[in-house]
Amino acid sequence: SVATPLGQEEQGELPGVAVHCGRLTVEGMAALLADASLCIDATHPYAAEATRNIRAAAHRSGVELLRLLRSDSPLPEYAVVVTGAAEAAAYLAQTEGNILLTTGAKELAAYTALPPERLYPRVLPTLDGISACERLNIPHRNILALQGPFTRKMNEAMLEQYHIDILVTKDGGVSGGFAEKAEAARACGVRLVVLRRPEERGLTMEQVLTRCEERLQCN
Repeated sequence: SVATPLGQEEQGELPGVAVHCGRLTVEGMAALLADASLCIDATHPYAAEATRNIRAAAHRSGVELLRLLRSDSPLPEYAVVVTGAAEAAAYLAQTEGNILLTTGAKELAAYTALPPERLYPRVLPTLDGISACERLNIPHRNILALQGPFTRKMNEAMLEQYHIDILVTKDGGVSGGFAEKAEAARACGVRLVVLRRPEERGLTMEQVLTRCEERLQCN
């Protein structure tokens, strides 16, 4: 199950896999799980609301739930670590210079108090992403509507092209390209601000696969 057409496009077509596209309420998730024997929550580490809804839907449907955790990244000693977007915005208000925001379009509203000309949001190339930037009055020349993954060299090129002084990111792990952003920031002498991951419990990919195999054997 994916939330957007972009997610469906990324998933592609695989034998034996049916993809549901669209955001779901708890009731909608519970209906989707009606005939399932197992649910795996593989949402983004920062998608706390989605995880709460999935947990509620699985409980309502009586379906076993496994939470798949992405491996976290060792945070560089030079990083400024904050608890969330609001704290990041408060910190940035005390600084100067251009800011590359790589934390997604959903949290852009947290940076409303900052001068929009300082902000360079890197968002997905969708109408929702660009609209979120426009609502914040981000100059169109500052909107970087691109889809990753991004290499270290690509990140360095952006930092240099737009004269970035501060890079704001989440710890998305290997699949989120965190290391490539952190290394680019260090190479370019750019300050790195990291939104700390919410604490949660779950399983590794290997553990989830083992549980899936066990369930298949039981069936």
